[in-house]
Amino acid sequence: MRLITRFWTRLRHYRVQLGLAFRVTIAALLALAIAQHLNLRLPLWAVMTAIVVTQVSVGRSLKAMINYLSGTLGGAVYATTVAVLVPHSNEIMLLVVLAIALAPLALVAATNPSLNVAPITAAIVILVPAVTHASSVASAFDRVLEVALGGVIGCVVSFFIFPVNAHRLVVEAAARTLNQMARAFGELLQGLKQGLDIDSLHRIQDHIGQALAEMETIGKEAERERSARLIMEPATRPLLSALLRLRHDLVMIGRVTLVPLPKPFLIRLQSPLHQIEVAVPNYLRRSGAALLAHRKAPFLDDVELALAAYAAEVTALRSDGFTRTLPDDDAERFFALGFAFEQMHQNFKELGDCVTECAESPKPIGRIVAD
Repeated sequence: MRLITRFWTRLRHYRVQLGLAFRVTIAALLALAIAQHLNLRLPLWAVMTAIVVTQVSVGRSLKAMINYLSGTLGGAVYATTVAVLVPHSNEIMLLVVLAIALAPLALVAATNPSLNVAPITAAIVILVPAVTHASSVASAFDRVLEVALGGVIGCVVSFFIFPVNAHRLVVEAAARTLNQMARAFGELLQGLKQGLDIDSLHRIQDHIGQALAEMETIGKEAERERSARLIMEPATRPLLSALLRLRHDLVMIGRVTLVPLPKPFLIRLQSPLHQIEVAVPNYLRRSGAALLAHRKAPFLDDVELALAAYAAEVTALRSDGFTRTLPDDDAERFFALGFAFEQMHQNFKELGDCVTECAESPKPIGRIVAD
């Protein structure tokens, strides 16, 4: 029984990847079957396009289809024009025509990667007639039809078969990032006591940066779905902005932790720092869990109590004259820490608004779900 439970848990963990594998297979088979039924000249391109267009989320599939069709149509029109205007009845002229067709399109693809299929299309339009004995115009028409068929099939399959909402992927990425921030905050607070080496600090910040970059990429797909009115979820940009601000807070705290706080300060601040070390990661994790569960943001009470205790002890330290004995560098780091805590408090409120907005939003339209 335990093995079965573990198997299903593992299976659920990879549900997005398994769903993609199933969609790609179905899209390829459908493309081949329909292309053969329509007697298309090269069913291979319909199949390849269906595979390329079928992506993890519907938003990404839409983008892939638009890019692939745009590149194909542009490449086909340009190559056909060149083939018609420049006679190429021998091998030398065929090389010349191919060069004229490919060079500008290769430059376009180099400057705009979304059109990287254009030179491939041009080569097919120029060279296939030599094998099939069809005209360049017919070759271009076949190519566009094959790609259009594969693109439509890829999008339809992405929409109806185990569809994945990109907004849900953003939420899952945000939850993972919040958990990373929670772990990072605990490591940084430890650095206040013993100092943190620069390599460890870079490792912590780089992992968070990579997670945010991934989230931003998926967020663009979610916005594409919103533009197409496939979902009614709120915009993802505010959530990403809130996490970016929290990352800046962690960067600021990280700079402080390269050198431990003076021992007298650590002794006085031990209790409030411990409260912060517990309350802040807990709030970050609970916010991630609330996002995943479509619940309102957790209360900030524990964080506010911990920060209030820290602020009160800092005020006491200043009243007792402790801060006047600090060297300039230490004093600057000490006050920067308090400022970072206060900024984090404000950014937690923004994060809470985003979490609550996600909880109050309607479910996605149609069958685009991620459960």
